[in-house]
Amino acid sequence: MFETAEIKHKVSKEEFEEQAVAMRMALVELQQQLRAARFPVIVLFAGVDGAGKGESVNLLTSWMDPRWIVTRAYGEPSDEERERPEFWRYWRDLPPKGKLGLFLSAWYSRPVLDRVYRRTSAGEFDNELERIVAFEKMLADDGALILKFWMHLGRKAQEKRLKALEKNPLTRFRVTKRDWDHFKHYERFLAAAERVVMRSSTGPAPWTIVDGRDEQYRALVVTTTLRDALRRQLRNHELQQKVKEEVKAERQKRLAKAKPDGALELVTKRTILQSLDFTKKLSSSAYESELQKQQARLMKLTREAKQRGVSSLLVFEGQDAAGKGGAIRRLTAGIEARDYQVIPIAAPTDEERAQHYLWRFWRHLARAGRITVFDRSWYGRVLVERVERFA
Repeated sequence: MFETAEIKHKVSKEEFEEQAVAMRMALVELQQQLRAARFPVIVLFAGVDGAGKGESVNLLTSWMDPRWIVTRAYGEPSDEERERPEFWRYWRDLPPKGKLGLFLSAWYSRPVLDRVYRRTSAGEFDNELERIVAFEKMLADDGALILKFWMHLGRKAQEKRLKALEKNPLTRFRVTKRDWDHFKHYERFLAAAERVVMRSSTGPAPWTIVDGRDEQYRALVVTTTLRDALRRQLRNHELQQKVKEEVKAERQKRLAKAKPDGALELVTKRTILQSLDFTKKLSSSAYESELQKQQARLMKLTREAKQRGVSSLLVFEGQDAAGKGGAIRRLTAGIEARDYQVIPIAAPTDEERAQHYLWRFWRHLARAGRITVFDRSWYGRVLVERVERFA
């Protein structure tokens, strides 16, 4: 799979400079079009140490307008990140619509290292890759453009690059003991990389393998791929918007013709909600006694959950005045105030509207041992937004 990337690719300085001027202009122009089109672009760099991942990010931020670029590089998770779902730190860093996100050492890094150092089995590695594929598909389904670059060097080329960086006083800091430890396991890294590319290169999120030896060749491959993908996505986005507008206009015509007042049809078939027994009651004395007993039980259980590091997520949905607020007040009365957070959900703000629709919920997920209570939730996408025809 990586053999073609080890064929010597070289671009002369004259050829590079000739193409660079036009490429920079094209990327800046596309970046402005992206701001108007309002979809996010996620560019992920992974691969061999010393193959040019950081240099490629620096190139893009210097050629394009950095005000509309989000750059993120990840090391070991902090205590706060470790106490939340693994993807939490990636979810909250996703670029908003109209911006470009450049990611280093992101969601592929930990699974690859665990496989290389044999902390996981082949089956576990495949399961983690499937989870990543599902994550990327979810982002693409919401309109994101995803590009993934695997920067490759052959074993001899990597050793030569690391020694060259180490020899230069200005770049010596970039080579660590960890890099040389990784180099010792080059063959394992190569095997893991082949599995990653094979299992996770999909239509919505393809991998591009880049020969990292020649700086100028590498730069042109990355920028050309980004330019062409942006052009395609912008064209597709424009077509999709036209189709949406046509479908919406046609739907409105049909509704106006069938019901001039635009009223929604009433559901006549029996539903689960209609089968509820609304005659059930509890006396005040029995209620007060049972409430105190259950709140005391809840207090004990939440303390045990905190000791074990088990976080909880509670979702309250329902019609207005159905009792969501009252139920939440009685619930939280049985929990330590420092151990829970109640998140009321209303119409999204402009900041939230610019992100993936789950972003405003992801960022509120509780740390291990704590509780997040949502007063209305992501189900609004198929409840209020669907009824009001926003979605």
